[in-house]
Amino acid sequence: MKIAVLAKQVPDTWSDRKIDLESGMLDRSASDPVPDEINERALENALRFKDQNNDAEVVVVSMGPEGTAQTMRKLLSMGADSAVLVTDAELAGSDMVQTARVLAAAVQRIGGVDLIIAGNEATDGRGGMVPAMVAEILAIPVLPGLDELLIDADSVSGTAAVDGGALRLASGLPAVVSVTEKTAEARFPNFKGIMAAKKKPLESLTLAELDLAAGPDNAPVRSVMVSAAARPPKQAGPKVHDDDGTAAAQLAEFLVSQRLV
Repeated sequence: MKIAVLAKQVPDTWSDRKIDLESGMLDRSASDPVPDEINERALENALRFKDQNNDAEVVVVSMGPEGTAQTMRKLLSMGADSAVLVTDAELAGSDMVQTARVLAAAVQRIGGVDLIIAGNEATDGRGGMVPAMVAEILAIPVLPGLDELLIDADSVSGTAAVDGGALRLASGLPAVVSVTEKTAEARFPNFKGIMAAKKKPLESLTLAELDLAAGPDNAPVRSVMVSAAARPPKQAGPKVHDDDGTAAAQLAEFLVSQRLV
């Protein structure tokens, strides 16, 4: 079985994130780039299947700037067999539709992919639609938002939470699935994996090599940022000083004024 894992480079999840006030887009230089944590969990699901099936092949697929290759090496060090990165200046600022078109084209170029695993939503955008869009483009089923995932030789299944209960979903292959943060905890790369990752194949592709016209300039419709402003600094709240034994009365008065009691 060949499994493609969709991955994305994002600003460090634990760092402050900033908006570029000139473009209105995320300032990706404001913090260290890392693989999205949810993609690491998606990869872990693929690797657990590979641990039990030696003939399985796991390929990481990503779209991003040239520096994304460094973060792809981390995913390779976790145990993926190879990686494909689509990088092209024309893709900067792409929306989810254009991103899905590129990722789908990359999967088609790889060929023979039985299962595509992705995170349910990226931590830098929270759109959550790319996996379904890729499935639509490739005309294959999608199982979205799985809290647990079971992969078999010819099928895939899992459980997705809904209001008041849970859904058990299943499909034959090929298929696309997206997993939530409740799924498998990602493993840490060991020294052997880190060294091996340096020699694993990492193919870099352009739009021309994919024979694809994509990106903001090729989108039929697009949004335009008309203004952007920095978040205002937080204002300190009132302080209660109990110099003359009136703290309780001051606190009560404040709560009443804010309609909290």
